[in-house]
Amino acid sequence: MERTGLSLAAFIRANVEPILAEWEVFARALPGPEEMGVVALRDHARAMLVVIATDLEKPQTRSQQSDKSKGRSDAEGRHATTPAQEHGAGRAESGFTVSQMVAEFRALRASVIHLWSANQEHARKADLEDMIRFNEAIDQAIAESITTYMHDVTQTRDRFLAILGHDLRTPIGAIITSSGFMREIAPLPEPHLSLVTRIEQSARRMNQMVTDLLEFTRTRFGDSIPVHAVDMDLAEAIQDAASEVRASHPSLELRVSVNGNLRGKWDRARLAQALINLLSNAVEHGDATRPVTVSASREGKEVLVRVHNEGTAIPADQVEGLFDPMKGSSRGETGDRRHLGLGLYIVERIVLAHHGKVDVDSSAGRGTSFTIRLPASAA
Repeated sequence: MERTGLSLAAFIRANVEPILAEWEVFARALPGPEEMGVVALRDHARAMLVVIATDLEKPQTRSQQSDKSKGRSDAEGRHATTPAQEHGAGRAESGFTVSQMVAEFRALRASVIHLWSANQEHARKADLEDMIRFNEAIDQAIAESITTYMHDVTQTRDRFLAILGHDLRTPIGAIITSSGFMREIAPLPEPHLSLVTRIEQSARRMNQMVTDLLEFTRTRFGDSIPVHAVDMDLAEAIQDAASEVRASHPSLELRVSVNGNLRGKWDRARLAQALINLLSNAVEHGDATRPVTVSASREGKEVLVRVHNEGTAIPADQVEGLFDPMKGSSRGETGDRRHLGLGLYIVERIVLAHHGKVDVDSSAGRGTSFTIRLPASAA
């Protein structure tokens, strides 16, 4: 290449192949799966260089300059994907890491700047401006690529969880049915009765976890939890939920207190699901020597349901994110971290679907209380 005084945009257009050749040396050296070959990567990189060159040739407003300097993508609202977005999607599909993908952009940036600097006779003010805009365009491409990469990785993970949860239901159902049949069909001597009972209880807990997992993936794919509101008595749903939890925890002291008219228009099955999750959470994290209580009453146009347990308080710095998926499973360093933490997330989704809200209050002196507030009608 001869030394020239070309603008950066003109230099990129005239030297796409030498730039790609230098960048390709780096791309081939990256450890990673081979599903996405260098040919496909070259196509993405070539297209990104053309987009950047075109952008450099256009006037830029202060607002556009500010957005690009912060790495913000201007791809939102477009019907077609940008080359950077296609690159991110391809890298996600091929199993590359974010670090490897960002390293490619770093190499592309270095290739352009190295070759252009070596072919400039003199540095001009316009060259400095081009350099700044080029770096901003690369930052914007990185933002677009990472956003698409993370979206596709998340979608793949959620799809896997949905398939896994669906496929687990059949064998878990068989365990519940078989163990229940063995326990009821004939008297079993100890320790066989205790073992079969424990198998059934564990299978029921697994089934509840799978249900939560399926609800989680439903909401992650953009669907809200469906609610079919009908006239019902919430007191009956509370008793049913309490009975189911007692069946899984025979030694549990579970107290139920319902007062006043608790009729309203809600989805009975969904509310029972939320109550079972709250009660199971109370049992899991509460003091085994103290009772778990569930109470319900009407206050004006709302019905309040409160689940309370004694035991270790929830740390104040964890309360805010308690209903976040994958985060609500731990209560400090001594908490049980074996669970996905989806139970409280599903509770909140169900309550919100009923246009209600759920609050938590926890302290060493008062214990922990989760309060559901429901309007008299969820329709």
